[in-house]
Amino acid sequence: MKKTGMLLVIAMISFSTLIAQKTYVADNEATRIDWKGNKIIGSEHIGTIDLQSGWLSLDEGVITGGEFIVDMKSITDTDLKDETMRAKLEGHLKSDDFFGVEKYPVSKLVITEGTKFTGGTATVMGNLTIKEATHPVSFTVAVSESGAGDMMTYTAAITFDRSLYNVRFGSGKFFSNLGDNAIKDEIMLEIKLRLKTVQ
Repeated sequence: MKKTGMLLVIAMISFSTLIAQKTYVADNEATRIDWKGNKIIGSEHIGTIDLQSGWLSLDEGVITGGEFIVDMKSITDTDLKDETMRAKLEGHLKSDDFFGVEKYPVSKLVITEGTKFTGGTATVMGNLTIKEATHPVSFTVAVSESGAGDMMTYTAAITFDRSLYNVRFGSGKFFSNLGDNAIKDEIMLEIKLRLKTVQ
């Protein structure tokens, strides 16, 4: 009798945990990732890159895990109006000078933990992999809007140091006498992530 009662308690706790936990998958078409890079002096370039797949888990509203795969071959520039110049820049970004998309067609962000949301924002920690190099990142996530329990939209801004991922072209950390041609190591991502529940 005692054994049956214990099993019942365990089953109830497990069921309560399942109710508290939710897993969301990314709506790739409704998700947008914008990137921005700058020279030390002068111009900046902006563009977009596509999410290939992703999911996020929450436990009582706290982000506890997730994984997002980015299609590096989809990187585009949106600031250059001249088609020839735009195609040249996009080709350069996809080349081995930058992201080497033929050899490294995807990048990955793995979420490891998050804090409780306060005032609509939370801090999220994870590991970012680009060109097979992996380093920890942390960033702020904000709840943009929510649906009827099965949809969620988050926004986030992530800044990473490209030199840590062997993206060295124009970096003052590896090349001297670059002058006005030096490119900042920081790349900024603005993300609007649309999710739908699967549990």
